Amino acid sequence: MNDALSHIKVLDLSRILAGPWASQLLADLGADVIKIERPGLGDDTRAFGPPFLKSTQSGQATTDAAYFLCANRNKRSVTIDLTTSEGQALIRTLATKVDVVLENFKVGSLASFGLDYAALKALNPKLIYCSITGFGQTGPYAARPGYDFLIQAMGGLMSITGAKTGEPGAGPQKAGVAVTDILTGLYATVGILAALNYRDRTGEGQYIDISLLDTQVACLSNQAMNYLVSGQSPQRMGNAHPNIVPYQDFPTSNGYIVIAVGNDLQFAKLCAAVNQQDLALDPRFSSNAQRVRNRDTLIDRLSGITVSRTTQDWVAILEQAGVPSGPINAIDAVFADPQVRARGMQFEMPHPTNGTVPLIANPLRLSATPVTYRRSPPTLGAHTQEVLAQELGLSAIEIDALQLKKII
Repeated sequence: MNDALSHIKVLDLSRILAGPWASQLLADLGADVIKIERPGLGDDTRAFGPPFLKSTQSGQATTDAAYFLCANRNKRSVTIDLTTSEGQALIRTLATKVDVVLENFKVGSLASFGLDYAALKALNPKLIYCSITGFGQTGPYAARPGYDFLIQAMGGLMSITGAKTGEPGAGPQKAGVAVTDILTGLYATVGILAALNYRDRTGEGQYIDISLLDTQVACLSNQAMNYLVSGQSPQRMGNAHPNIVPYQDFPTSNGYIVIAVGNDLQFAKLCAAVNQQDLALDPRFSSNAQRVRNRDTLIDRLSGITVSRTTQDWVAILEQAGVPSGPINAIDAVFADPQVRARGMQFEMPHPTNGTVPLIANPLRLSATPVTYRRSPPTLGAHTQEVLAQELGLSAIEIDALQLKKII
């Protein structure tokens, strides 16, 4: 009862990443999330592998991919066939028991099942109903399916990601993780929390329409504003920053180091640390605006210096000088990093069939209502009988009959 959202129930009809990311965040904050999955198949991401979770008993791969595990802890899995009238009736009844419905079906799909907002609002006027789609509920692309990679391309992210034109490997590049899905999930969570707060004050539920494309356009942030102010489309710059210099990777004797100078004082500290104080006094580099205008000259000069020492040497020197810097870590190095370990960003939970499962921690640190980890990512349909009995009051005989008919 100390969890921030322990009084909230969520009916999660979503799958893949954006929706499950939102519902996992709500679940970490204490909400009771009932995840509806297809009987026998489940969320698509259960099959997005390898790698798959290995059984600690047999050593064999299970049917749950690592991808599924990243976004589905703290949920109860219930398998219901939404294509059947009996399954639809179960969902409608569950919708009267919850505060939030979250779904990411194609536009109009759930209306054909009687599970759209209008139908469920009639049963539960206080309901918060959040729809996540590729392109939104309106507009010429509304009926199209949308996936993260596609939206990174259409939403402009790939046009500013990758090596600079003319450099080796130049060309459009997606981000290394599905950032549009994740950001959409975060925005959806914010919208749901705002709607819940409004309902607390007015008693009224509402509908939330959020799309991957809208989110991606919004998250172009400073790059989009660079275009709107200048009229010029930003271009790919590799690891360089369009508005700040020096703010990129530099070669060292054994690899690379990232140096992120955020203001003129930090630039002066950098110049002192590399024993090039004249650079700070040079009018070409004395202000950030001037450094942006004379980017190539400055970067060439600094690169000739950084290549003289190892990455580790420079990190130690620049840390002592108060200059933001760091190595470019592979994923294994990330989880071995002492700061990441100190913050407990990796942990394990008991798993019903596999002993334990490694997970990535929620980054939120709330002093009064910290996130909690109550359930590991569920096996398919693990809570079907529990939820139907507890939430809908169905008897064992009624549940058995639904199973025989393959409704659940």
